[in-house]
Amino acid sequence: MNADLSQLPGTARLATPETDTDLAALPWNPHPRFAGVALKHLVTGAATGGALSAHLVRIEAGAELSSHVHEGSLELHEVVRGSGVCTLGGREAVYRPGVCGLIPAGVAHSVRAAAKHDGQHGEALYILAKFAPALL
Repeated sequence: MNADLSQLPGTARLATPETDTDLAALPWNPHPRFAGVALKHLVTGAATGGALSAHLVRIEAGAELSSHVHEGSLELHEVVRGSGVCTLGGREAVYRPGVCGLIPAGVAHSVRAAAKHDGQHGEALYILAKFAPALL
């Protein structure tokens, strides 16, 4: 499902003291390591002096961000749309809109979007992921 970013509450525009950016116009970038995962780089470290980055992550139905670690960054997920499961530090958390996940630096985690079932189309899982310090 290729959702229009403007359909995702609270994520259509980025206002700063200098600019107002239409986030729907930003490109989706295929994740370099995980099939079925794409990213929109909403805020990069270049814009924040390396303090913070924010990325909209789209995980297609049934796809997974396999276990990985961000050694130097704290990560905060905000589930915007869809559903799935996040495994962090060996514990599973159900992801659905309104749920947040906090992943300390150095903690292994994975995220799997709910799979298609009963012949129905599954929905992609959308997460607003924030990193401090910046990931990119």
